[in-house]
Amino acid sequence: MPSASCDILLDDIEDIVSQGDLKPQDRHSARKHVVPKARKRNTQKYLQEENSPPSDSTIPGIQKIWLRTWGCSHNNSDGEYMAGQLAAYGYEITENASDADLWLLNSCTVKNPAEDHFRNSIKKAQEENKKIVLAGCVPQAQPRQDYLKGLSIIGVQQIDRVVEVVEETIKGHSVRLLGQKKDNGKRLGGARLDLPKIRKNPLIEIISINTGCLNACTYCKTKHARGNLASYPIEELVERAKQSFQEGVCEIWLTSEDTGAYGRDIGTNLPALLWKLVEVIPEGAMLRLGMTNPPYILEHLEEMAKILNHPRVYAFLHIPVQSAADTVLMEMKREYCVADFKRVVDFLKEKVPGITLATDIICGFPGETDQDFQETVKLVEEYRFPSLFINQFYPRPGTPAAKMAQVPAQVKKQRTKDLSRVFHSYSPYDHKIGERQQVLVTEESFDSKFYVAHNRFYEQVLVPKNPTFMGKMIEVDIYESGKHFMKGQPVSDAKVYTPSISKPLAKGQVSGLTEDFRKRLGTDLSSVPHTSTVRRDPASSRMALRFEKLRGDCALGVSVGLALLALLLALLVKVYN
Repeated sequence: MPSASCDILLDDIEDIVSQGDLKPQDRHSARKHVVPKARKRNTQKYLQEENSPPSDSTIPGIQKIWLRTWGCSHNNSDGEYMAGQLAAYGYEITENASDADLWLLNSCTVKNPAEDHFRNSIKKAQEENKKIVLAGCVPQAQPRQDYLKGLSIIGVQQIDRVVEVVEETIKGHSVRLLGQKKDNGKRLGGARLDLPKIRKNPLIEIISINTGCLNACTYCKTKHARGNLASYPIEELVERAKQSFQEGVCEIWLTSEDTGAYGRDIGTNLPALLWKLVEVIPEGAMLRLGMTNPPYILEHLEEMAKILNHPRVYAFLHIPVQSAADTVLMEMKREYCVADFKRVVDFLKEKVPGITLATDIICGFPGETDQDFQETVKLVEEYRFPSLFINQFYPRPGTPAAKMAQVPAQVKKQRTKDLSRVFHSYSPYDHKIGERQQVLVTEESFDSKFYVAHNRFYEQVLVPKNPTFMGKMIEVDIYESGKHFMKGQPVSDAKVYTPSISKPLAKGQVSGLTEDFRKRLGTDLSSVPHTSTVRRDPASSRMALRFEKLRGDCALGVSVGLALLALLLALLVKVYN
């Protein structure tokens, strides 16, 4: 092509074409001599691509999710929050695992069997080609384990971002959020307490008052996941309790890795919180305290006894001893001796008559001798704990106890059996037959034959399945007892207390939607009270999401069109000027 001088003025863009170039009509006539070749199409592949759009075009919020939780009440609370957020966003929470598009597995790292179940569930989900999101203490403590590779993880302090993780996982991406919540460099208790949630039992609210602990027990893997103590402010916990009662809850459980240590990081303590909470508990509703280690309750024995005598607080406390041998406790780094534990138990039994004290014992901890074990047996025989959690020791990877010289497996199993035999040798409730008790009915028994209620001491009482009893406090006469329960016959002329100030939410209903979620779902905030519960049909939520995506796509198209039009106009102005 001949070169053109820059001094030459072009009258039009067609002047760039040289005389030697083909004219449009020449190009058209040349096509007559071209024989088109038919191209084969893979019809099956084409149809598959039509039916399965690219992963990034998948509309989130329309899939079914199956949530499985292992472990403690703190973990169960996390699971309820995650289910609530996902349901509020439009996902359908299903109880049918095979019907779900994604499995959300919320794990526990306390013992080997719990992690084994978790690992097997991951394998099963992979075999069934399910999308997977992992949560809980196992992936938080050891996210680089081989069987977790390539899978999405939501950390224990990041549960408020579960919707993001699920969205990206459904699109085919792997996401990991394992960071800590901080405010000006100070670690927080975790995600906000006012997030949407779906209570497993609409009558029971589980409130995590703090996360982590102040101990460094040599056998504990949970510390690796939950970290050091971080407490929620009292005012936030009280507000959460008040909201729960407004949603029909009649029983509150306080939970954490160590409730006794509450507030030591923010300049307060457990009794201060409890006195504020009892102020907002309506008549007929009850508060249950969670597990506390002996060192931290020793400082507040007098105040704790007064609180446990309050008519709206269960006279119940879970205080793990783990072993009755000081040498074993020292190896565990439990920071107390057996005498400390006995002091707590003896004081509370004296000041709170009838109190139920539950405890935990580990059988076969490294270095435990036969004599050490016999000391533990004597402790159980002396106090005859009505609720006793017996655990065979399992060395957890990465803990100091896993590196210690282990007690033979057969010895551990035998000690576990021996202690269980001692526990089952006595009946804690036989002397209560004939008593008249007030009980709060909150759930159905596993065999579906009875309703389950609890008396003042959080002892389990089975009552007839009368639907009018559910969520109510009733009077019963005890006529039978077993190892873990009593049976009560309702008193015909007794007063029935309805503790809640509102009707309980339906099972599976989302509670406590925040303004952020309401705006995202298109809820008119001006017509909905801030403390009320918004129930959205999943279909309408999904429709809202589709509309939001369509609106976004249209906006993008208009923006691109305007930009191209502006570019064309600028070019024309430049040419004609």
